[in-house]
Amino acid sequence: MTVTSKRVEQLQEQAARTREKLLEVARGAFAESSDVSLNSIAKIAGVGIGTVYRHFPSREDLVFAVYRDEVQQLCDTAAELLAANEPIIAFRVWLDRLAQYAMTKAGLVDALRTSGGHARFASDAYGPVVEAIGVLLTANERAGTLQAGVTPDDVILAVAGLYQLDPAGDWQPQAARLLDFVVAGMTPRG
Repeated sequence: MTVTSKRVEQLQEQAARTREKLLEVARGAFAESSDVSLNSIAKIAGVGIGTVYRHFPSREDLVFAVYRDEVQQLCDTAAELLAANEPIIAFRVWLDRLAQYAMTKAGLVDALRTSGGHARFASDAYGPVVEAIGVLLTANERAGTLQAGVTPDDVILAVAGLYQLDPAGDWQPQAARLLDFVVAGMTPRG
C-alpha cells in the first residue's frame, strides 16, 4: 500500500467516524426537540458547520439518515428475535419494540414533519418494516401460531393505533393491551 492510498484510507475512516458521531449527536438532539439546529448539532459534535453540510447537505438529509438508521436497527432485530425465541414470542416482542420505537421517537417524527421529509421517509422505511414483519409472519405461519394469510399490511394497519397514544403519558399499559388484542386476533381459530 502506498503512502497516498494509506492516507486516503485514513481519511475515509475518519469521515466515517465523523458521520457516525454526527448521527449519534443528532439522534439524541432530535429525541429532545424537533427544533434543534444544524449549528447546535455541529457544536455538540465538536465539528464545524461545514463538516455537517459535507455529510448532510440539508437538515432534512440528517433527519432522514437518523430515522432510516434507527428503523433499520429495529427491523434487523426480527431475525435475532426469531433465532432466540419461539416465533409467536419473537413476533410479540418485536411488536413491543415497535411500540417503544414509535413512542420514543415522537420528536424525530416531528423533525421529519417540519423538515418536509415525512413522505420521503415513509416511502423508504416502509420496505424494511414490511420485510421484517414478513419474516416474523412466515415463521409464525409455519409454526401454526398465526393464521395463514395475514400480511404485513394487515399488521401495520392493526398497530396503527399506537400512534394515537400520548408518548409523554403512561402509554405502556395501553400499548401492551392493544398489541395483545392484535396478536390474539391473528391466532388460529379453534
